[in-house]
Amino acid sequence: MDQPLQNTNTTEQVSDPSAFRQIRLDKLTEMQQEGRDPFQITRFDVTANTAECRSRYEQAEAALNAQYGEDPADEARKAAVEALNAQFVVTIAGRIMSWRKMGKANFIDLRDREGRMQVYVRMNDIGEENFANFRKWDIGDLVGVTGSLFRTRSGELSVHATAITLLSKSLKPLPEKFHGLTDRDTRYRQRYIDLIMNEEVRDTFIKRSKILSTIRSFLDAQGFLEVETPMLVSNAGGAAARPFETHYNALNEDVKLRISLELYLKRLIVGGLEKVYEIGRVFRNEGVDTRHNPEFTLMELYQAYTDYHGMMDLTENMFRHVAQTVCGTTLVPYGDEMIDLGKPFARITMLDAVKQYAGVDFDQIPDTEAAKKLADERGIHYEDRHTKGDILNLFFEEYVEDQLVQPTFVMDHPVEISPLTKRKPDKPDYVERFELFITGREMCNAYSELNDPIDQRQRFEAQEALIAQGDEEANHIDEDFMNALEIGMPPTGGIGYGIDRLVMLLTNSQSIRDVLLFPTMKSLPAAGANQAAAEEQNEAE
Repeated sequence: MDQPLQNTNTTEQVSDPSAFRQIRLDKLTEMQQEGRDPFQITRFDVTANTAECRSRYEQAEAALNAQYGEDPADEARKAAVEALNAQFVVTIAGRIMSWRKMGKANFIDLRDREGRMQVYVRMNDIGEENFANFRKWDIGDLVGVTGSLFRTRSGELSVHATAITLLSKSLKPLPEKFHGLTDRDTRYRQRYIDLIMNEEVRDTFIKRSKILSTIRSFLDAQGFLEVETPMLVSNAGGAAARPFETHYNALNEDVKLRISLELYLKRLIVGGLEKVYEIGRVFRNEGVDTRHNPEFTLMELYQAYTDYHGMMDLTENMFRHVAQTVCGTTLVPYGDEMIDLGKPFARITMLDAVKQYAGVDFDQIPDTEAAKKLADERGIHYEDRHTKGDILNLFFEEYVEDQLVQPTFVMDHPVEISPLTKRKPDKPDYVERFELFITGREMCNAYSELNDPIDQRQRFEAQEALIAQGDEEANHIDEDFMNALEIGMPPTGGIGYGIDRLVMLLTNSQSIRDVLLFPTMKSLPAAGANQAAAEEQNEAE
C-alpha cells in the first residue's frame, strides 16, 4: 500500500466504551430500518483466501515477467498486466483491520485466517449509494469483497473492489489498533481478540493443528489405529496424579475424570488390536504454571511385540518427521537455544545421569537408609515413605533435568516409581522405562509394559499401601484391568506424549498457556469487579 493504513473513522476517537458501542448500535439500527441488516445475511460464497490469491497471482506474474520482462514502461507488458488483472477476479471475506480514506477512494486492510489483503474501494466502481453506506462501516466489521487483483504503484498486491458487502457488524472496538493486544491476562481470557490482533498467536494455533495432523498421518502410515476411550471412569489410573471427582446422577455413582489413557488402551492390546493410539484431553487436579495446566492434551500409543527400545526409535523418527513437515527444518529455535532434532538423540541411564551431574553413584548406595542420609547431606527433601529408588529420582530432578537441553532419552528408572513397567531381567530393582527430555523438560514417558498379572497385582498392592500412607497420587487396583492381564497381554511397548509441550517446542512458546486456546484461569468476580486481584492471582500461579 502507498501509506501505512490508518483508522480515520471519527467514532474511533470516542474514549467511553459504552458511548462507542452506542454509536455503532445506532448505525446498526439505521441499517436495519433501511432493510440492510447484515445479520440477515446467511451465506457468502468465497472463491479464495488471501494466501491463495497471492500465490496464484504471483505465479502468473512470474510467467508474465519471464515473457515480457519487468520494465513497467514497456507498452506490451502494460497490456499484458491489464489482461492479467482482468483475469484474476476473486471473492474474499474477512475483518476490516484498518482504513485510509481519500475522498471518493478508500483503502481498507482486510484480514482472513491466512493473512491480509489491501482492498481499493472507489465510488465510481461500486456506485454512489453503496459507497455512502460503505463509508459508515467501522474497523472490526466483517465484509465480503469481489474484485480484480492488481498491484498499486508501490507494488502492494490489492483487490480493486467492484462489490463490497457488510456481513457482520462489530459493536465493540478492537484494542491497540497499532500495537496489538499485549495484556497477557486479557489475551488468555479473550483468546478471540488475541487471535484477531496478534498474527503470531494465530500462526501458533494453526501450527498446532498441523502438528496434530502430521502426527496422525505418521502413525496411520505405521499401521496404528486411532481409538477413543472413556473420560469418565470409576478408577483413574495410569499416572501419579490427583483426579477431579464428580457425581454421575443417572447411575448415582461417584466418578472421576481420567488422568491417563493407559489402562483402557492396554485392554485393546489384550483384545488383539496390536497398534493403537489416542489423542485426547486428560485432567489432573494440580497447580497451574508455565508447564502445567489441569486439563491438557495427551497422546498415548501402544504396540504389541516391541519394547521400550522400539518406542525410542519410533519417538525419534516421529519428532524428526513432525519438525521437518511442520517447521521445514529439524533445527528448532527455543529461547536462546537451537534444538537439533536431526541428530541421533542421546541415550543415558538415570543412574549414569545422576553420577555424571550429581557426582553420586547410586549403585554404591547400599540401602534406603544410606540414600536418605545422602539426601540429608545434599539438602534434598524426601518423605518418610520414600525408598532408595525414590531418592535416586529426587537426585535426578534436582541435578539433571535442567541440564538436558538437547534431545536425551533417560532410561532405566527405579521400580518404585514405575508401577506399570516391566523389570530389567538383569537388574530387577530397575525397569525398562525412558523419558525424553528436551530444553530441560520431560516430553514423553515410555515403558516396556508390564504384562505379568502376578507382578502387576503386587505393584498395585504397593500403591494401595502408599495411599494408606497419605499419597493422593498413587494408583488403586483396577480389577477389570487385572482381569484383562490375566486373559493375556503380549510383550508391548507403550508411550505417552505431552502434546502441549511438543507444540511449545515447535512454536518457541515459553508457557503452556501460549499453546492452549483457552487455558485454565481463575474466574473473575461478578461483573468484572476486582479484576486486578484476579489478575494478580493468575500472575502468582
